[in-house]
Amino acid sequence: MGSTIIFGCGNLLMGDDGFGPTVVAKLEAEKRLPESVEAVDAMTGIREYLFDYLLTEQGRPDHIIILDAVDFKDRRPGEIFTIASSAIPAQKIHDFSLHQFPTVNLLQELEEHTGIRVTILAAQAEYVPEEIEPGLSKSMQAAVNEACDEIVRIVNNQQKEVTTHDV
Repeated sequence: MGSTIIFGCGNLLMGDDGFGPTVVAKLEAEKRLPESVEAVDAMTGIREYLFDYLLTEQGRPDHIIILDAVDFKDRRPGEIFTIASSAIPAQKIHDFSLHQFPTVNLLQELEEHTGIRVTILAAQAEYVPEEIEPGLSKSMQAAVNEACDEIVRIVNNQQKEVTTHDV
């Protein structure tokens, strides 16, 4: 059975930026994930987590799911959607985010050179304060529930594919 690691990126002290860690906490509390799936609150340190998991061939996952809040001008607050690593918004590229990725190309290189599948599940932020202000907006609180359902759907579909290919 393939393994999956979910990384919740964000800062719980900065409004809607806490989306990723909040989704991970809810998934863990509800125990909706199979044993082959690990959910990690990566906060703003995803780079270190990626290198820890990827430097050893033995511990390498088959699938990485990244949860993060984004700011796309054409999306409504709280909207959940997947984006390709090549579609990371320019403002994320320039501030070396999804929370401190060393290069934007890293995600594409992971897929091309390691065979690891990468899914980025994003949520449109409504409000990210300039100073410390914990708590998600109402639209982002609703997005957490939707994201949890989407993660469970992705993982269940993936397990069905693995089982079908093994037969």
